[in-house]
Order: sequence, then structure tokens, then C-alpha cells
Amino acid sequence: MSDIKKLERPRAGRKLAGVCAAIANYAGLDVTVVRVVYVLLTFFTAFCGLIVYFILTLLIPEEKNHFNIDR
Repeated sequence: MSDIKKLERPRAGRKLAGVCAAIANYAGLDVTVVRVVYVLLTFFTAFCGLIVYFILTLLIPEEKNHFNIDR
């Protein structure tokens, strides 16, 4: 088994693009805590977090499909 962590935006459990969920999964934190901290940081930095979120959406790859279809 591989114990290598990957920073990937999940397909399930995300609200917008999955950036906060990806960070929470990678760091082993609760996704709600990451979302609250992100919103507070965005608010107190004159909404620069919106630009950072967009950039992270482009940089963090999306999780691959893990569907096994047997025919």
C-alpha cells in the first residue's frame, strides 16, 4: 500500500471547487474548521482569499474517478 499523501480536490464532500476539502483531507483536519478559517482569513484580508481560492482551484488537481466497471 502507498502511504503517500496527495493534495487532490475530492469529487465528493465539496461545496464549490473542493479546495478547502482538499486541504482538510491532506492535513487530516475537519473540513468545517478549514472552511471557517478560510472565510475569516478572506474577510480580514480584504477578500484576497477569493483570488487565492481561484488560483488553488487551477493548481490543485481533481481526484481521479475510481469507478470499476465490470462488463
